[in-house]
Amino acid sequence: MKVFPFKISKPKDVVLIYQEDVGKNFYNKLHQHEEIQLSYILKGQGTLIVGNTINTYKQGDTIVIGGNLPHVFKSDASTGKTSKMLSLFFTKDSLGENFFTLSEFQILKPFFNRMVRGFKIDTNTSDIEALFLQLKTSKKLERFIILLQLIRATSTKNHKKLSSFVYEKNYSSADGNRLQVVYDYTISNFRSYISLDQIADVSNMTKTSFCKYFKKRTNKTYFEFLNELRIQNACKLLREDIDQSITAVAYDSGFKNIANFNRQFKYIKGMTPSNYRELV
Repeated sequence: MKVFPFKISKPKDVVLIYQEDVGKNFYNKLHQHEEIQLSYILKGQGTLIVGNTINTYKQGDTIVIGGNLPHVFKSDASTGKTSKMLSLFFTKDSLGENFFTLSEFQILKPFFNRMVRGFKIDTNTSDIEALFLQLKTSKKLERFIILLQLIRATSTKNHKKLSSFVYEKNYSSADGNRLQVVYDYTISNFRSYISLDQIADVSNMTKTSFCKYFKKRTNKTYFEFLNELRIQNACKLLREDIDQSITAVAYDSGFKNIANFNRQFKYIKGMTPSNYRELV
């Protein structure tokens, strides 16, 4: 199966697809599809890359990913637990080309504005969970009604943007596979030293070509991406293990210099590691 583009399997004449993903991992290949993805994390946690940005996901999160927005879910295998995600896939034209442009549905406009870069809701989602749990036994018409309710709910809640940049062209299979290799290597090795020579070799490119390639497709340098991944891991450790020292968190996240860790943390999160730990 090619990574790009990814086709959502659907029966003939079905325009709204309900899907349950259950297992140790979700589909963990970098991919994009024309459908908007509206998902609820029932169980599990891990890393979520959307566009050019590294995020995390956990139980109770509601995640919206716009059509043709590259993304990949990387479940946290260290937990040893089964992950479960409930999803609806649809396009803006699923209910008719002009359906969502009708004046009656202008209240839903924030949803479609936000989904272009993807967004996440991780607070006050009990109403959203209840709607998702109805989908499995719902008939076609009921699912359309639930979809509208979900769009309305996610349009009115506080949200976090998932990507800061959207690549204007669809990735080719070659592009997708190359980025997949780079992401996989980085996620598996970010705790260790990674040089430009190493990552260029992984991508089978020269250093100069790789730097141009990565910047063009993500709007950031590779080492900006690497530091964001390391800081996301540090945030996880700061939240989950309050007895671990900040120095230990820095080293466990791939930083070999505490001063650099503090500097990068403040640059990315806008606060010191100590302040972050106090807030969570």
